[in-house]
Amino acid sequence: MSRQSISFTEPNDEWLKAQVNGKEYSSKSELVNDLIRQARKQQVEIDWVRTKLEKAENSGFTSESKNEILAQSKTLLNG
Repeated sequence: MSRQSISFTEPNDEWLKAQVNGKEYSSKSELVNDLIRQARKQQVEIDWVRTKLEKAENSGFTSESKNEILAQSKTLLNG
């Protein structure tokens, strides 16, 4: 595992400390790694949705743009 030195803004550092003090994580490193894993997973999901939207848009079955389809999807998902 590679070692890095990073700096945090005061509000972010306080939030990280609070998470560790809350016993949900044993260290800031563990928490940061978890946040990165979550961001990577989210990016995979975003890329999947983007690919599906582009495929649908290019298929000729709709005249709606990616943004219109995405807005409709968000509306359906959020109720």
